[in-house]
Amino acid sequence: MRSKQAPIREILPDPKYQSETLGKFINVVMTRGKKSVAEKIVYRCFDLIHAQTKQEPLPIFETALKNVAPVVEVKSRRVGGSNYQVPIEVTPRRRQALAFRWIIGAARAKKGRPMAAKLAEELVQASQNQGDAIKKKQDIHRMAEANRAFAHFA
Repeated sequence: MRSKQAPIREILPDPKYQSETLGKFINVVMTRGKKSVAEKIVYRCFDLIHAQTKQEPLPIFETALKNVAPVVEVKSRRVGGSNYQVPIEVTPRRRQALAFRWIIGAARAKKGRPMAAKLAEELVQASQNQGDAIKKKQDIHRMAEANRAFAHFA
């Protein structure tokens, strides 16, 4: 039996850009509770983005998030002894969480360079609708499209 749902905590905005989304992203980048290290990685990444594109990094970050965020996903649903992959619309909070996870995962999967450089490359690519995180989103959308016949089980 499920207990009471965990309350939604208020995330503090990041100190440099005063963006709540960026503050949350820093928290997701953070490993083992080392927030200052995560902040350095993200801010170095933003400096690299600025050096590469000669544009403000925050709008590029937000564009990348918007491009990577999925609209639908599939969930396994058991109906009458067989499992169906049922396409379901993604809530805004989960959409943001998945976008964060896919961007960071794609950056971590690359080898041989500092995390800030890998993250900068992934964010720039995602803002141009390219890269591994975008490929992941397209795969999820393709799967949902293929299983559209089971949408009535939702």
